[in-house]
Amino acid sequence: MEKFNFSDVEHTFFKKSNSNNITTIIPYITVDNFPKLGLLTALRFIEWVSENPKGVISLPTGKTPEYFIRWTRNIFDNWEDSEIRKVRKIYGLNIKKRPDFSKLQFIQIDEFYPIRSTQHNSFYHYVNEFYIKGFGLNPDKAQLINSDTIPLPEGKHFSDVFPDNNVDLSLRYREAKNSFELLQQKSIFAIDDWCTDYEKAIQEKGGIGFFLGGIGPDGHIAFNVRGSDHHSTTRLTATNFETQAVAAGDLGGIEISRNRLVITIGLQTITYNPDAVAVIFAAGEAKAHVVKDALEKERSNIYPATALHKLKKSRFYLTTGAASMLEDSVDLFYRSGEWTHEKTEKAVIDLCSRLGRYGHHLKIEDLKKDKYCSLIPGLNEDTVNTVIASILKKLQKGMEDENEQVYYHTGPHHDDIMLGMLPHIHRLLRNESNEAYFSVLTSGFTAVTNRFLREALEDTKRFLNNGLIQMIEYPDFFEFGYSLKWDKDVYHYLNKVASGEPFERRRGLAHRIIRAIVIIHKIKNIDELRYQIDDILVILRRSYDGEKNPSDIQLLKGMIREFEEELVWAHFGIQVKNVHHLRLGFYTGDVFTAQPERDRDVKPILEKFKQINPNVISLAFDPEGSGPDTHYKVLQAIADAVTLWQKERDLSHLRIWGYRNVWYKFHPAEANVLVPVSLNAMAVLEDSFTNCYLSQVDASFPSYQHDGKFSELTKKIWVDQIKTIQLLLGKNHFYQNQSPRIRSAHGMLYFREMNVDEFLANARELEKSMEGIIF
Repeated sequence: MEKFNFSDVEHTFFKKSNSNNITTIIPYITVDNFPKLGLLTALRFIEWVSENPKGVISLPTGKTPEYFIRWTRNIFDNWEDSEIRKVRKIYGLNIKKRPDFSKLQFIQIDEFYPIRSTQHNSFYHYVNEFYIKGFGLNPDKAQLINSDTIPLPEGKHFSDVFPDNNVDLSLRYREAKNSFELLQQKSIFAIDDWCTDYEKAIQEKGGIGFFLGGIGPDGHIAFNVRGSDHHSTTRLTATNFETQAVAAGDLGGIEISRNRLVITIGLQTITYNPDAVAVIFAAGEAKAHVVKDALEKERSNIYPATALHKLKKSRFYLTTGAASMLEDSVDLFYRSGEWTHEKTEKAVIDLCSRLGRYGHHLKIEDLKKDKYCSLIPGLNEDTVNTVIASILKKLQKGMEDENEQVYYHTGPHHDDIMLGMLPHIHRLLRNESNEAYFSVLTSGFTAVTNRFLREALEDTKRFLNNGLIQMIEYPDFFEFGYSLKWDKDVYHYLNKVASGEPFERRRGLAHRIIRAIVIIHKIKNIDELRYQIDDILVILRRSYDGEKNPSDIQLLKGMIREFEEELVWAHFGIQVKNVHHLRLGFYTGDVFTAQPERDRDVKPILEKFKQINPNVISLAFDPEGSGPDTHYKVLQAIADAVTLWQKERDLSHLRIWGYRNVWYKFHPAEANVLVPVSLNAMAVLEDSFTNCYLSQVDASFPSYQHDGKFSELTKKIWVDQIKTIQLLLGKNHFYQNQSPRIRSAHGMLYFREMNVDEFLANARELEKSMEGIIF
């Protein structure tokens, strides 16, 4: 790969990857998992710094840099440690002296505008915390974006000019209607001038020498969203929905991010220095389509990363999932290793999709002409029929009855189990010989907005003031009564769902909130309860959106989410005692959550395994971190718990069901169980989600794929998935089928059933990453 001029580190990683040939416009290197992606990036950064000790660097914010930051600090701080020396040697970091970071010149990539620099969710705070302090950079050599210090007319602060934090960019082009709008207009022009000066200062440094960035769901680099001019420079600009959805987690909800502008360096800023090393890193299959566009499409404003084509040292560092849609990767999948029936299925199903032709209409000539179907061993007239037969077998498996089974369904967050498995769970629970337990492994408090909690507490105060919370009148309530009749709370709430009384449902939520506050704060009487509610409201009103809450408010938010989960499964007769809330300790609400630890996070899962002794464990199967990082870390913890359990007893009977939901999807060739989903099942999903996940119905933290509730997106996915199967089997297979379950199917759920060894083989790299060093 001499034509790509790989560095020693890059060359070493490339040799360890499975890539045999690179045909993309920009070269790329693949690694197995998210932590190793951080290792590659850290080593390449340190290597570059050793050669450019006074260089200009620009590093990213967000979740993706987590392991880059962890590895950089680990290597830098423990340079002479034997394990770190071993890592350096194995991965080609051929420098003896630890580089000096203090002379580097740092450029901040972007920032929300307006946002106070003191807010922990500002990128200004992030770069100061993790790069300036964390890497020991010299703050005097840093060029940062501080919204508080950008000069505005009359010496005003942005809070005076934009009191609601909304900046109307139409004032650039229209006449101001009053004196206040005139002030805002002048301020926008002042910010534009500041951006011009920011750009000029970068150019005077010679441009950026080392740029590291992620890639957004629309393909954005920095905040240069889809459609950005490749000659764009630093500017104040709006974003699109996909970007706003991703930013919602930082800003406290889509309600905030939808109206918040950004200051970002431009694509021309990144490529100004022709010798710049520009690295884009991405993890998980969710990024595969934007990676494919960036690396295989010709230069276009629609694909922002194609601006990097002009840099001879631009690179993409990718997990295998993020690279999975590249032509090179697809070719490698089919041409390397043993041919499997999964390859045959994938080739034929994908050919149906490409040609838009039903499976029974495919001819042998179509298969022979296709690049990958032509590779099928023993290709003949019956090949398509063998694929149809294997898919029908998967579909039949998804309809099998099961008896006397114990299911332990796990989810990283509240709603993950529902969105991943509900139709299948619902059907199996109709058999009363089966028993089900549900376990949500994290508290999930970050999904509850401050606004939702404020409104719920204000409701609770009104109910108290109007004498509508009778349970607190019982003389023993504050001693032990608060801990009783939690199933009654759930049952009464669902009664009001059935009778269509939203007022009473709010009152039902208030009952559970009161129980939670009594537990958290050890409340002894009504006066203390009223005081505590008022105190929480004061804190919330003083908090900025997206701020990390105090631990007691985190717990309260989490207990609201736990109540929501209990409501969902009570639809199917599941009692509160069968819905477990593990609240694993690694989940803290920090920018980077901690790594799972065996004593704190793994043993509670293991204890549940031993206590329940399930025949089936279901889990969110996201080994590369396509969704939230919580999914990845929960999978680490479960894999370790299964490993420990396997040492104690024979688990040959245990089945693992790996499901995926709105973040990450199976190809039907990857799944081995297909579950038909009826309109009735979709209605159950929609109704139970809307009536139970009270904090989620406003979709404050939506997927970038859909501006609405997760339940709506899940239905869309199920419909898309059945269309893929219908194209292979033919629609007549469904509407003329003898089975009413098939005839009523208008969606399809995919999952993968594994035995313990298969599951642990898939999770092997995760087990290694828990040990801290990956070789």
